[in-house]
This record gives sequence, C-alpha cells and structure tokens, in this order.
Amino acid sequence: MIGWWHCSAGASGDMMLGALVDAGVPLSTLQAAVDAVGTEPVTLTSSPVKRHGIGATLVMVDAPRTATDRSWAGIRTLLEAARLEDAVRALALEAFARLAAAEAEVHRTPVDDVHFHEVGGLDAIADIVGAAAGLAALGLSSITASPVTLGYGSAHGEHGVVPVPGPAVLSLLAAAGAPVESGPAPYEMCTPTGAALLAASVAGWGVLPPMRIDRVGTGAGGRDPAEVANVLRLVVGVPAEAATASELVISCNVDDLDPRLWPAVLSRVLEAGAADAWLTPILMKKGRPAHTLSVLVSAEAADAVRQVIFTETSTLGVRETAYTKRALTREFATVAVDGMPVRVKIGRFDGLVVNAQPEYEDVVAVAAKLGRPVKAVLAAANAAAHEAGLAP
Repeated sequence: MIGWWHCSAGASGDMMLGALVDAGVPLSTLQAAVDAVGTEPVTLTSSPVKRHGIGATLVMVDAPRTATDRSWAGIRTLLEAARLEDAVRALALEAFARLAAAEAEVHRTPVDDVHFHEVGGLDAIADIVGAAAGLAALGLSSITASPVTLGYGSAHGEHGVVPVPGPAVLSLLAAAGAPVESGPAPYEMCTPTGAALLAASVAGWGVLPPMRIDRVGTGAGGRDPAEVANVLRLVVGVPAEAATASELVISCNVDDLDPRLWPAVLSRVLEAGAADAWLTPILMKKGRPAHTLSVLVSAEAADAVRQVIFTETSTLGVRETAYTKRALTREFATVAVDGMPVRVKIGRFDGLVVNAQPEYEDVVAVAAKLGRPVKAVLAAANAAAHEAGLAP
C-alpha cells in the first residue's frame, strides 16, 4: 500500500491525525502511542465535521498547561525511553530532529539548545507521536505528497507578530525539497509540526501517483475559512503497476562535436533530471560520421534538459516526441556477499516478482573491497537473491 497527502489547504499535526483516523486508524492506536511517551496526561478526541460541504474528521488534542521547559534534548530523551514501536519512534525522532534543526537555523542557536516554544509543547508531542503511530499502523511502503499550500500574511507567535509562511516552515520544506505555494487564504495554512511530519515521511512530491484507491482519509483543520476547504486528505491505495505515464524523447543529430565530450554530456542531462540518455552512431549527408543524442525525460524536467543540450553540445535544434511508458512497480532489497551489502532492484507485475537485478555500482564497490572479480561478486549476489526468495 502507498499513500499520498493532498495538501491543497496546507498541513498541520491535528489535520494529519484527523486524516489518519478518517482513513480507518483507531483513535485508540494514536492515544496509546501518546500515552507511552510518559508526559502529563494528553487526551485525543475525534468528531465528524464539514468543511465547505466536505465531510471530515476533526481530532482535538486536550493538553494541560505545564511549566515544564522542553528542549530538543529533553524531547529526544523522552522518545528514546518511551515504549513505542521502532517505526513510530524513528519517525517521531526524525520529525523532531528536523524541527529542531529548522528552529536552530531560524533563531541561530545550537540545535541541542533549541526550545520549541509553541511547537514544543504537549500538543506538538501528541501530534507528532500520534501521526507517526497512525502511519505505522497503515503500513505504507511509500508516501508522496502534493505541493504544499502555506498561506500568507502574518500570525501571532511566541516572539510577537511573525510573517506567514513562518520561517521554520520555510526552512523545513526547503530542506525537504518540497514544492510550495501561498494559496488563496491569508492565514497560516501549514504549521511547523505539519511541515516537520511531511519532511520526515514523504519520499517524493507531485501529483497523485498511479494507484488503485483503497480508501481516502480526510482530516479537518480547526479553522473554516471562506477561501478554501480546510482539509488535508490522505489517499491510500495499491500501486498501479501497468499505469501509463507520458514522457518525452528529445533528440538531435550532431556531427561536429569532439567525441571526447559525449560522456560529460550524458552525465549532465541525467543530472538535469533525464530518466535515460543514449548515443547512436549514424552516417549523415556527404558521408559524415555523427551521433544521435536521445534523452528520455518527463515534461517537468524537459526545460532543464533542453538547456543542457543547447549549452553542452553544438546542435542548433532538437526534435521532441511524446511517448507512453509502462513501468513495473520497483523496490529495493539488500543481500550480503561475504558479509558486505549489495542492493537488489526488484520489479513486480500485479504483485508478482518478474525481475531482480543486483545494483552494478554496489557489485563493483564490493568487488574492489574484497579483491574479487566483478563477475564473481555479481554471480554471488544473484545467487543470494535467489536464496532469499527475491528473484523470480
């Protein structure tokens, strides 16, 4: 199962809790994880609400006032000592570590000295630990997200009036490489806890990935602004292995480029976002030897690839053809060759493994360290994949 966050109205910790409960995670699962941290008692409650006519679940965090001063070091100690599942603890620690790094950057203090203020209280611990427990309960193999709406304007914080988007939110999402936009509402639409959870759990950003939808969880924010339905949706489903995707092949014929430059050109277009690139020897008019450069690229990365082609080669024009691609669902596993790890790329069709191939760079690196022939390490990695049941 995979998941996709639809962040058209931003994201916050309580919206994530609501979406997870709405997607079928029992509220008691989230409550048990929060209780395990061992802070003052915090209670989670849920209720059905509507936002612009859309039914959603609102989860409220009832946390008592406390005089306890919680730094990142103190929260880390709490999480490390708590009786949590490993996956829940790891995600909670990662989210708080990212949050601490962002706050340290904003306030220009050492990360271990960060005091979270409004994002470091019991409600933030409940949001982050509860969301980590909910995601672990769903057992998602990967999570992606749409561009994140941040809002605009200003808000009142611990240090007075602060701009929206907040500095910590911008820092968190910049570090995660997340695409962002202001959106139509003059409010804070993405909170630091929401940004930290996205940054810690999301593997990629973009439109809804090809999937067969199993369920949709809709979490509500506390505010109900007129400008946008204040909901965060979690779409859960099974990857659509044979789903089609449109890509471009950009090509050009070049007969006047020093052949020694081609390896660098291929490297540059791949670095610019191309999915693949290759050269084909050809014979042009007047018997001139030449090469056809072909680059497979998504529409989103096409501009960057065109720029590389025009600046790194001598061509004056390119041809572009749209293609439809069908790809297997891919995942990685690791096998050991003489105690050293080698990743294996696995391809599935309708859930069945049809291809398994050791990563060649790993094989070469292991061969160099062991002083063995590359072909011998490759054979050993293939054998280990078969023995582990990873190969067809």
